[in-house]
Amino acid sequence: MAGPQICDEAAEAPSPPLRTVMLPVTDLTPDSFAPFGQVVDPQLDGGRFGPHDAQLDLTRGTPRFYLMRLQNRTLQFDRITHHAKTTQCLGSVNSLPWYLGVAQPTILGATETVDLQKRPEVLKGDGYDYLPPAVENIRLFKVEGPRFLKLHAGTWHAGPLFEEPWMDFYNLELSNTNETDHTTYNFKKNKDMVFEVENPCSC
Repeated sequence: MAGPQICDEAAEAPSPPLRTVMLPVTDLTPDSFAPFGQVVDPQLDGGRFGPHDAQLDLTRGTPRFYLMRLQNRTLQFDRITHHAKTTQCLGSVNSLPWYLGVAQPTILGATETVDLQKRPEVLKGDGYDYLPPAVENIRLFKVEGPRFLKLHAGTWHAGPLFEEPWMDFYNLELSNTNETDHTTYNFKKNKDMVFEVENPCSC
């Protein structure tokens, strides 16, 4: 007598529905962006280096400055990334508007301590431990005009996001950042969650 027939598709548990979190745009000022990095604006030639300039840390490798072409982006993201070993600068070559989702660094010992209740959430990086970014701590900024953003080492970031078919960005990081210092947290996989720009045309 034949045994029971098991259908793999029927045996699979249905995926929970995705929750879309709408992110309002936070006004981009040096003060509002300070927990995540710096806003760098044009300045007249001949001035001396000071706190208004990008405060870079490129000491752990060979700097890489290049033009990064991104295509087919949307105003939605489900992953967020940090680079623990370097600062990063991003700016639009043509000064077209773009968005960036960010959260403060959560590297344990350097920027964050952890209590026993959060201990199960601790994840392993390359020589360090970190916590995933809390949903309530994610902020969204819109960048317009001739300015760029410098991200602190460890700052979580998602983007650039934009509505154009493609955009070029200048990017300053290290030569091996994408290979050895690219830690990503997947909200879709871990929390059944995606994020989207709220009212992009009105801000």
